Amino acid sequence: MSSIFRWREVRPAPGAVVAPDERLPWPQTAAMGVQHVIAMFGATVLAPILMGFDPNLAILMSGIGTLVFFLITGGKVPSYLGSSFAFIGVVIAATGYAGQGANGNLGVALGGIIACGALYTLIGLIVMAVGTRWIEALMPPVVTGSVVAVIGLNLAGVPIKNMAPTSFDAWMQGVTFVCVAGVAVFTRGFTQRLLILVGLIVASIVYAVLTNGMGLGKPIDLSGVANAAWFGAPSFTSPVFDASAMLLIAPVAIILVAENLGHLKAVGAMTGRDMNPLMGRAFVGDGVATMISGSAGGTGVTTYAENIGVMAATKIYSTAMFVCAALIALLLGFSPKFGALIQAIPLAVMGGVSIVVFGLIAVAGAKIWVDNKVDFSDNRNLVVAAITLVLGTGDYTLKFGGFTLGGIGTATFGAILLWALLGKKEAHG
Repeated sequence: MSSIFRWREVRPAPGAVVAPDERLPWPQTAAMGVQHVIAMFGATVLAPILMGFDPNLAILMSGIGTLVFFLITGGKVPSYLGSSFAFIGVVIAATGYAGQGANGNLGVALGGIIACGALYTLIGLIVMAVGTRWIEALMPPVVTGSVVAVIGLNLAGVPIKNMAPTSFDAWMQGVTFVCVAGVAVFTRGFTQRLLILVGLIVASIVYAVLTNGMGLGKPIDLSGVANAAWFGAPSFTSPVFDASAMLLIAPVAIILVAENLGHLKAVGAMTGRDMNPLMGRAFVGDGVATMISGSAGGTGVTTYAENIGVMAATKIYSTAMFVCAALIALLLGFSPKFGALIQAIPLAVMGGVSIVVFGLIAVAGAKIWVDNKVDFSDNRNLVVAAITLVLGTGDYTLKFGGFTLGGIGTATFGAILLWALLGKKEAHG
């Protein structure tokens, strides 16, 4: 056990890769952990709000889930586990949530989330027993690259449509991504590694000058930070096991498998390390974390694309920084004041950061194609990638009774089915 908490300290040259079993000096590792918390924070808070869950508890359970995942994968898979958006549609359908305030039927949703985590864990155990070849046959590089790219592209509309309500906010988003890009290109050393965090701080200062100072937009309001308590426990809820809700929510496990698989493929491509032997353990880690979260009143959790984007930009894949991020999330979960401080970050600034992060995810998908030399002169590869990208980007949605499969889900399953169907003709040709 103690060996998984050991990392080789490195002081890399600018732009050099830091491997999962390496780490920067602890102060720099902690700073990287803060950056990863900020990257995941917006989505991990937004998802529970949309389902009527307690956001502080979701943050707390994301930290616990990340530590569980770290332990089960032996500290070898760099990943943060945050609230999964894949549950939103089915939770709302199962609970009849109206969209405002606390979800009065929360326990029923939690029973379904636990069932989903159990199914996910079972899939992981099967992969551990029989290997990953069947998954690799279903999802070759053209499919996994497309799915990873689609995750970023599908999310692209969130900051552009929902996080810039005014013309000023849209301009501030532009200022923010220019700040992040400037840090990425024109700074050196550790500052460059912290491009998301430093860019966000610079953009927030610019925002404060323009709004609080010059009155050009909605000013930053720190009253929530001042009024929030330093320490306070979130509200825990017990699950209720309702058969219909469990049947409705459990199939989300398939989407989580696809997300986790895409995450592992992206990390493997970026680090040059084969993550396939760890796939089963990663599925089990995510499934167990989801069950633990649901048992306390939290959302289902998944490996976070936002953190893939940060890793792609910084080239730091150390699992140590995710342990730091998880511990920070635990602190946030028990501290309404810290949560209020993060929530005080202007919406437009978070939107600008999201544009950068989601774009980096999309590029990480393209990198899988490049690294695996996917041949787009082959019409099978070309058609699978082309259709997958538009299904996901356009948020193509299908309904199966009470179950809704959104853009990322339809793109994922569409890519897998197309690859399988088109392969038959190739086999006979």
